[in-house]
Amino acid sequence: MNGILQHSSGLIKEVKAGFSWTTFFFGFFPAFFRGDIKWGSIQLIVGIVVTLLTAGFGGWIVNIAFAFLYNKIYINDLIEKGYRPIDHSFQQALKQRGIHVKLLSETAQSQPAV
Repeated sequence: MNGILQHSSGLIKEVKAGFSWTTFFFGFFPAFFRGDIKWGSIQLIVGIVVTLLTAGFGGWIVNIAFAFLYNKIYINDLIEKGYRPIDHSFQQALKQRGIHVKLLSETAQSQPAV
């Protein structure tokens, strides 16, 4: 499911919850294209190590594993940076995937005015 996360500063990121087909087919490249240097580097290093240890046969194993995990990792990192869903349907979709987060409108109301 696709949804929108918005930062209180107004920045918007469109994200997908669930299986990452782009990570499945292209490995670490989607993380770098999203600007996620940390997880792109982790995927690259793990992929190199597993490929070397399995004489080249294990590279796809890393892609398959990260295809199931990466979108959730990416969304959690954005939430830690202050991004929040803007609608209830995406909030519920995240909750079904184990990501509990308040809506942007709920966080704006709970913060004291400066």
